[in-house]
Amino acid sequence: MAIVELRFSALPEHVRTARLVAAAVARRAGVDEAVLDELRLAVGEACSRAVGLHQSSGISAPVKVALIEEEKQFSIEVGDEAPHAAPGDTPGATQDGEAEVEEDEMGLAVISGLVDDVQVTTGHDGGRIRMTWPTTPPATALV
Repeated sequence: MAIVELRFSALPEHVRTARLVAAAVARRAGVDEAVLDELRLAVGEACSRAVGLHQSSGISAPVKVALIEEEKQFSIEVGDEAPHAAPGDTPGATQDGEAEVEEDEMGLAVISGLVDDVQVTTGHDGGRIRMTWPTTPPATALV
């Protein structure tokens, strides 16, 4: 198993770099070329979500991205350190809070539409989105 770890300040301008690095590592890992555009979009959405959560929560910790190459699959994990409240955990939520929740749900829906295998875990100490794609082994040269 090979892992590339990327950490970046929670600033929107770093999301593009994360997308480019993820696509380059995915290509090298054997992810099908036809899927790379969706992969870039999904990573961009996940990283933008993490950046937004950090900014709205006043968290200065970096956003973490792990690019994991395993046998027959490639996974990307995007982690944030923002506290995630369980539904019904926020009595008296404001309209701004409701708008943020709707935007968060929309982002997760976009990711789910782009990636077949998505796992989202959240808690009071942060969240993680894990996206997985199948890989094909590199063709061996016949001599």
